[in-house]
Amino acid sequence: MALKYEVLKTVGKTRLGKLYTKHGVVNTPAFMPVGTCGTVKAMMPESVAQTGAEILLGNTYHLMLRPGADLVEKMGGLHKFMNWNKPILTDSGGFQVMSLNSLRKLNEDGVTFKSHVDGKKFFLNPEESIKIQHKLDSNITMCFDECVKLPAPYDKVKKSMEMSMRWAKRSKDTFVDRDGYGIFGIQQGGDYKDLRRYSSDRLKEIGFDGYAIGGLAVGEGQEKMFEVLDYAPYMLPDDKPRYLMGVGRPDDIVGAVLRGVDMFDCVMPTRSGRTAQAFTKYGAINIRNARHREDYRPVEEGCDCPLCKNYTRAYIHHLQKCNEVLAVMLLSWHNIAYYERLMKGIRTAISDNTLDEFVRQFYQDQKKGDIEEL
Repeated sequence: MALKYEVLKTVGKTRLGKLYTKHGVVNTPAFMPVGTCGTVKAMMPESVAQTGAEILLGNTYHLMLRPGADLVEKMGGLHKFMNWNKPILTDSGGFQVMSLNSLRKLNEDGVTFKSHVDGKKFFLNPEESIKIQHKLDSNITMCFDECVKLPAPYDKVKKSMEMSMRWAKRSKDTFVDRDGYGIFGIQQGGDYKDLRRYSSDRLKEIGFDGYAIGGLAVGEGQEKMFEVLDYAPYMLPDDKPRYLMGVGRPDDIVGAVLRGVDMFDCVMPTRSGRTAQAFTKYGAINIRNARHREDYRPVEEGCDCPLCKNYTRAYIHHLQKCNEVLAVMLLSWHNIAYYERLMKGIRTAISDNTLDEFVRQFYQDQKKGDIEEL
């Protein structure tokens, strides 16, 4: 396999590691900001790098529609196209295609769907998805799979999972091995332990550079997600990275790290930035609330992002009321910086043998809530 992953230390089920790619090293546990269309919304790539992010996620579905994989390849790949010289992971496009519902038709060979942009008909299957990701020059390619929204009947989840495992084999067979690049398999099976076990066994037989835990954060709630994570990661190889797809809120991430997960992605930091929500050590705050109108404090004391170093809550509140794009830019920067600082704190705590104290303080601060006294 072309990607190297090194587990440096374990504390309970939590792991500290390094993932080596052609475009750099990713320290794990890691959070990947989502760059859906070749950009993290309202952020310059240089700004994202300043938050401490070491890897981004790109979206195969959106990039194949606009501007097209051939154009990205012609421009030198996604790294050069978007001016991001660090690692990139691309999803397979399967999740977006599956969410189109009435706009798609699925069978064993693949999925025919209509573009949400212009209604043009497209076909995507394991082979095509892997070829597109190759053209994008993705360091980590994801195999093509189907994701079932939970809760769902056992037979439906089983049928979908079995097809995803056949698609995983086709994905791996299409992938071109090269130094510094790799492909991840995706464990499916919903919230059924025996199906997760079967999926894991098939994926290990095929052999991947890393393994994702798919089919969660799709409507099942945190309690059920943690219930699955109490066993799902340990069905996967100990010497490979484990990636929980599409998760999540800060407390989701901390809980998943404690259950042995190494990698995360979520649109929440930037989506929240567009809806006036800021993440802080004392929980999320809505900067639109009237109590911030005359608040001279930064959004978060001790944060060194441009928002917190240079502006007051009152100013950001004003920008939001005026629908100024600067508010979105600054809040998105702050939120990604918060997530990256959280991950760095976890890594440091594992290294320093202070993880229990870090986690205890995290939950204590989150429960305390944002201080309202001025």
